[in-house]
Amino acid sequence: MHQKLITLDLDGTTLNSSSQLSPQTIKTIKNATAAGHIVSIVTGRPYRMARDIYDELSLKTPMANFNGALTHIPHQKWDGEYSRTINKAVVYDLMKHKDDYGIQLLAVESKDSFFADHAAPASFEFFPHEISNDQILTEKTLRTNPTSITILVEPNSAQKVKNQLLHYYGEYITVGVWGGPQSVLEIVSKGIQKAKAVAYLADYYHIDRQDTIAFGDEHNDAEMLDYVGRGVAMKNATEQIKGIANDITEFDNTEDGVAKYLNEYLGLAE
Repeated sequence: MHQKLITLDLDGTTLNSSSQLSPQTIKTIKNATAAGHIVSIVTGRPYRMARDIYDELSLKTPMANFNGALTHIPHQKWDGEYSRTINKAVVYDLMKHKDDYGIQLLAVESKDSFFADHAAPASFEFFPHEISNDQILTEKTLRTNPTSITILVEPNSAQKVKNQLLHYYGEYITVGVWGGPQSVLEIVSKGIQKAKAVAYLADYYHIDRQDTIAFGDEHNDAEMLDYVGRGVAMKNATEQIKGIANDITEFDNTEDGVAKYLNEYLGLAE
């Protein structure tokens, strides 16, 4: 079999319902790497929330975070690393108009930095519940352009706020709405999507598009699954993603769906 580039979404895909890697998934990814295939994580998660997963899989390949806004090789300097940032003036403007947008939490981050206007509530698990004084978001502490902006808004208002943001800043940003019960918007530089990160990696490794495989479950995986030679939707994926994909896993993310699919497709020993 030709060498494959295998790109993995994390939440709802490679990770189980406890946001953990199962022993079978770890074994399968390591076996795929040992067989000569290239496995890369392509996730909406920031680096701080994907680093341990990367290490647990013993990967040495590039990883894409923030839905492709940051692509890098953890723990080392890589000439191919890139980060697409947002002008910090957009953040300053959002800070001034928090009440107008109903923003309950405003956070910005890059590869190695995180700032927020206050610590996240206990119910908001993706961000620190305690932050130091130098992590409090102000015009003074935010000195460089961030890679990502995340805002928690009033319940059921995410789409409305997204439309407002695109009206005022649409020339500069792409806005995504998180799935789940909370109204959360993630903002990255205009045009950012996972598919571009996959294309960048395929070009770097000189792998034909037909030899690229991607696994995903949510709307931010759509362009990636459509772009690759073999887009695989999880059994638990949204109907939109299933409609785009070339194939659907027999098992969901709580049942080692990615691992079982790769074992069969690549002919790996279980």
